[in-house]
Amino acid sequence: MPDGCVDVLWRAGRLLVVGPDITAARPDLAPGAAVLGARFQPGAALPWLGLPMSEIVGRQVELAELWGARGREFAGRMEEAAAAGREVEVFQSQLAQMALRVDAPSREAAAIFALVQANAGMAGETIPLLLRRLGLGERTLRRRSVEHFGYGAKTLERILRFQRALSLAHDSTQRAGNGAGRADRSDFGLAALAADAGYADQAHLSREIQSLCGMTASALLRQLRAPKA
Repeated sequence: MPDGCVDVLWRAGRLLVVGPDITAARPDLAPGAAVLGARFQPGAALPWLGLPMSEIVGRQVELAELWGARGREFAGRMEEAAAAGREVEVFQSQLAQMALRVDAPSREAAAIFALVQANAGMAGETIPLLLRRLGLGERTLRRRSVEHFGYGAKTLERILRFQRALSLAHDSTQRAGNGAGRADRSDFGLAALAADAGYADQAHLSREIQSLCGMTASALLRQLRAPKA
């Protein structure tokens, strides 16, 4: 699901950077496939990758395309490690070594993400709050957000409000599964979920679920309720 984050993955013999998504990603994975991943802290990927995140929105890019020789060396080490069953160890150690040579993450980017995440349910108030708290102009805020997250602060707000709704729905499901409620529509009512997550109404939530994850709201809730194998 879209979450405003960027990952580095080792999957099927390829070392990939997965850019921020605006709609749900559906990668093809073979049964039993193993995937190693590292997630950048929100807004921290730019100094590592050396390009605005807007250039990789919704894309998977070979790390070697961004890092050149360093990326090819990293991928080569991972291939050698795979043959010896040491992928996790090498993946972690390579990233740890590279971290020593990368500039510290932008505090401003971290502040943008934290403020949007904390206030994504405040209808119409999040962007004015950001401008006041960070002392930025509207164009500057948009430019910084696009550089660090791949899209403007308003889209980031939509995505983080959606993540809040997912978290609330998941918590309700867990409570029902633990006997704290019943797994019926009253526990997972869309109208109540919309209000709790900061949407204008149930229709607003339903439109956002369709737009951001490509399924109906009822289908998403059925997935969350489904018993785990």
